[in-house]
Amino acid sequence: MATVIGWLEHAGIAVVFLFVLVEQAGLPIPAYPFLIIAGAWSAQGGAPYAFILAAAVAACLVADLGWYVTGNRLGSRVLRAMCRVSLEPDSCVSDTERMFTRFGPRVLTFAKFVPGLAAVSTAMSGVVGASLALFVFYDVIGATLWAGAGIALGVIFRDAVDSVFAELATLGRIGAFIILAIFAAFLALKWWRRRQFFQELRGSRISVEELQRLRETGGSLIVIDARPSASRARDGMIPGAVAFEALIKDGSGTRYAGEAVVYCACPNEATAARIAKQLLALGFHPVRPLAGGIHAWVDAGLAIERPQ
Repeated sequence: MATVIGWLEHAGIAVVFLFVLVEQAGLPIPAYPFLIIAGAWSAQGGAPYAFILAAAVAACLVADLGWYVTGNRLGSRVLRAMCRVSLEPDSCVSDTERMFTRFGPRVLTFAKFVPGLAAVSTAMSGVVGASLALFVFYDVIGATLWAGAGIALGVIFRDAVDSVFAELATLGRIGAFIILAIFAAFLALKWWRRRQFFQELRGSRISVEELQRLRETGGSLIVIDARPSASRARDGMIPGAVAFEALIKDGSGTRYAGEAVVYCACPNEATAARIAKQLLALGFHPVRPLAGGIHAWVDAGLAIERPQ
């Protein structure tokens, strides 16, 4: 741990601020191990715990305010871009919006503990027009809990942290290689999960053009909107589409003959894919997610309607 401690002693808590800022900005660089090391450093006579915590919380707030402002100005477009580059393919705009419907800005108090939710939830706060004062209040609480827990782990398990780095130090360059290999494996695992997710979807999804042809031929077809009601009210929906929750209340899907197409708000179709499985269990068959979701429909210049 001597090298890392050396960085901390040389640059001080600015290093903590930088690592947390970069991660919260969206880059796949895990800052939590560094917070644990910073906690161990504090316990060994380094910077006070409160100073390290303040730097981490400030970094979170700077990055999160950036996402909030971007979401407020660009709306759903920023969420769409985040879905495209996310290494957490199973997290989706629709999931986050449902959590906002249930908890409001309070979701920010635990969002950082959920992979894939932190950045999306801060951007979503701006998209839905959450109060800036409430956003800052709950975001500071969430950042304090998240960073404080990491630093506290370093303080509590400082001896274990020392032992791990001491073992790596005895290995010399091999120890450094092991650290880099672990980081590379972390990124590779995220990338592989994303790739597998897209491969699973590629064979079953339907394009906007195919959906439009089905609608024009007048065949037996039901289009299902898997987004929350707030999203439908804000962005509109495909004409004639039925809300998923309405089908759940209605009961069985056995009365619907023909094809079912389900769509959400995320280009990854994560929510649509999960809803498709539920629809199959209800009796719908076949069921296919719409590639690109509602945004692909809008980008194709096709009409939308507002729910009454």
